[in-house]
Amino acid sequence: MNFSVVSGVLLPFLGTSLGAASVFVMKKEMGKSLQRVLTGFAAGVMVAASIWSLLIPSMNHAEELGKFAFLPAVVGFLLGMFFLLFLDTFVPHLHLHDEKPEGPKSNLSNSAMLMFAVTLHNIPEGMAVGVVMAGWLSGEIQIASTAALTLALGIAIQNFPEGAIISLPLSSRGEGKKRAFSYGVLSGVVEPIAAIVTLLLASHILPILPYLLSFAAGAMIYVVVEELIPEMSEEPHSNVGTIAFALGFCLMMVLDVVLG
Repeated sequence: MNFSVVSGVLLPFLGTSLGAASVFVMKKEMGKSLQRVLTGFAAGVMVAASIWSLLIPSMNHAEELGKFAFLPAVVGFLLGMFFLLFLDTFVPHLHLHDEKPEGPKSNLSNSAMLMFAVTLHNIPEGMAVGVVMAGWLSGEIQIASTAALTLALGIAIQNFPEGAIISLPLSSRGEGKKRAFSYGVLSGVVEPIAAIVTLLLASHILPILPYLLSFAAGAMIYVVVEELIPEMSEEPHSNVGTIAFALGFCLMMVLDVVLG
């Protein structure tokens, strides 16, 4: 792997780790308003990345299909949605403000299930980085190296609050700071793994690249609609999450257009 690929694969993990490290400098759990801002911002980044970095390149690569150029994007998108639905159904996990875990019954601790919830978010993000890197390296899809790194940077930015959102609550619930930090870091380990697996798969089976691009988009949008939007819109009513969503969306869009 060249330096750009290594940087792209590790950037999102670095973002999560830095966010988890906030447990060493912040004494209290983040307030709900700040959590809404960060969650909304992350949702905006993920939606913009799904459109500009994944779905549009997927359809551009299928131009030879003419009026059916949408087909790989639609098929891959739906498969990505159902893949995350499958994981959401069969992996035990606990969301931040929920008391009842989701998925099958398990003897895992609440801390472990909270980590699994964030880990589910990170799988499609790692896949997105891996498939975009594969598209750039293959030369088969019009993706520049800067565009691939921009996606990785955008995901790293939105991963920072995710790392903090998992480590700070664990610390406030009685976990030691080092342990809370380690849970936050571990939740991000899946991203470089998913990126490398997707990169290797896509680089050997080039015809499925458009499907993998849209697959990652579908998985990311599932996370946004199923989890991030409800979390940023919880009672009491507030518009801060919506405003943060718009800012995150615009930032990722600008980064993709200017640097891509």
